[in-house]
Amino acid sequence: MNKQKIAFVTGANRGIGYSIAKHLIASGISVIGTWHANEDEAKAAETALSQGDAKLHMLQLDIANHASFTDFAERVRALLANAFGQQALNYVVQNAGNIIHTRFDAATSEQLDNQYNIHFKGPYLLTVALLPLIRDGGRILNITSAATRFYLTDHGPYSAMKAATEVISLYIAKELGERGITVNAVAPGAVASDFGDGLVRDDAMINKSLAEITPLGRVGQPDDIGAAVRALLSDDMRWVNGQRIEVTGGQSL
Repeated sequence: MNKQKIAFVTGANRGIGYSIAKHLIASGISVIGTWHANEDEAKAAETALSQGDAKLHMLQLDIANHASFTDFAERVRALLANAFGQQALNYVVQNAGNIIHTRFDAATSEQLDNQYNIHFKGPYLLTVALLPLIRDGGRILNITSAATRFYLTDHGPYSAMKAATEVISLYIAKELGERGITVNAVAPGAVASDFGDGLVRDDAMINKSLAEITPLGRVGQPDDIGAAVRALLSDDMRWVNGQRIEVTGGQSL
């Protein structure tokens, strides 16, 4: 009997991360997800998404607390054994994040450190900590941003860190090739979620202006990204490696 596949998804309690977990679980893949500050939201996600043999188990994680990653990896190892009777993950999706909107010349040192620690250093070191738990032949997906390709107002520090993650994804793909692990970056465009204080979702003028520069005539929804991630993790996409894949509806073509 084939063992159930298990994915690890950071920031799975809301927005894109929640949708990724939802689509994976609907496909029979269990998920170990993380949450940062809202335990009630995390517990509600566990209850809402778990179905049949495919479960969502949530663990608390501060992606900026890099010193905690060794202990956190041991918590993941214990959960794999106790909840699933397994020793390894099939998939790792680095999704958790925030955004500080600022011009490049207005960004403070503290703001730059925040974006660096959350969007580059955090996912980088967490992937290293989890490497012993990823199966040979597994998959790593880093969620970045379409704003590494085009300009968006006050997105400079955030986009720069996402661009760094796209570059390191190429190197990780090369260096993990000997283990058969593929590594790709998924770059969403504007998505109507609570990310960035929900501006795309809740500000009608911003939503309209972004829809107007998207050939398909609307902004994205979290499920647009969740479905795409599930597709990229499928066996049909096993030959896709070292790629930056936009999921934007063609925004700013």
